[in-house]
Amino acid sequence: MPILNIKSATITEKGQIAIPKEVREIEGFQEGDKIAIVAYEDKIELRPLSTVNEKLFTAFASEKTLAKDWNSKEDEEAWKSL
Repeated sequence: MPILNIKSATITEKGQIAIPKEVREIEGFQEGDKIAIVAYEDKIELRPLSTVNEKLFTAFASEKTLAKDWNSKEDEEAWKSL
């Protein structure tokens, strides 16, 4: 995939960055859009959440969300012996 644009950004004290306008326009990002942040060993990708493969959706589930289904007395008993 060819590089369309390269811009720099500064990370704030809170770990925030601003996506430069030119890059937002290339990707079609708009205010309020949800994005996926996909971290690889050698790069980080920002993707529109709507384009993320369904197989990656479980990576977005929080521990709190998953705990509803995973934290049961039966599960705790099963894990004790491991």
